[in-house]
Amino acid sequence: MHRFAVGTAVATLFLIVAGGLVTSTESGLSVPDWPLSYGRLMPPMVGGVFYEHGHRMVATTVGILTVILAFWLFRREPRAWVRRLGYAALAAVVAQGVLGGLTVIFLLPTAVSVAHACLAQTFFCLVVAIAVVTSPRWRDAESSGRQAVARIGAITVAMIFIQLLLGAVMRHTKAGLAIPDFPLAFGRVFPPITSFPVAVHFAHRLGALAVLACVLGCVVQAFRSGRPGLKRMALTLTGILAVQIALGALTVLSRKAVPVTTAHVATGALLLGLALTFTLSSLKAASSSSSRPARGSLARKEAVA
Repeated sequence: MHRFAVGTAVATLFLIVAGGLVTSTESGLSVPDWPLSYGRLMPPMVGGVFYEHGHRMVATTVGILTVILAFWLFRREPRAWVRRLGYAALAAVVAQGVLGGLTVIFLLPTAVSVAHACLAQTFFCLVVAIAVVTSPRWRDAESSGRQAVARIGAITVAMIFIQLLLGAVMRHTKAGLAIPDFPLAFGRVFPPITSFPVAVHFAHRLGALAVLACVLGCVVQAFRSGRPGLKRMALTLTGILAVQIALGALTVLSRKAVPVTTAHVATGALLLGLALTFTLSSLKAASSSSSRPARGSLARKEAVA
């Protein structure tokens, strides 16, 4: 079950990449009808249809995987709250499909498109959470008493989600190049806020600094915890954030080149998933099997006694 959940999470990340390609290539209305594509299940995969219909195919696959995962949890998972995560993931993927259809039917309205992007990240978080909590290591470990690590982790997850929300608004309002230079903004540290696109673009840049502060807080708390696993995860989080900031800069400098822009979207989702994994992992102590004496040594001690 854990391995299947991990596979579903990986497929969901690929789905986010496919969705990013649709936006980056401006292929959102290449297929004008829904749920069919030009009235058929498989249209000619040419031009923007390749990205748009390809996105639908990946979404269908992820939907099927989610149905299987939810049913598997229903049948085999003893913890009610974990089963509810599965039901929530199933509801989210259905709602996501409906929102995807509405973006086409109503010709890409900004509110629906942004909601579609944010629900994708929410669904990804649900699947990642299922993958983490169904792992044997997480299930067998004892609760951790270090609340500071979990607290900064939760703040980091929330801040990254807000940053992704700002990014979605920026992408769907065509504000990606509202500030055309980097690292300055119109040659200044603080640009004149003359329009909504400039405001949301600059807010996104400030959000990157807030995420950086949160991730550095995760590093500090992870090293204070003394847990090697959390230290490695926090350092990985820092490395991915550095890549993400570089991709954000390149998105502007390359004038929104499709590969760079799409990689920026994908890395943002990866950052969110890893931050959530870090937070959930901090709620548990090191695996109880590693913190307790081995059964053989315990038996020898009892024999000597």
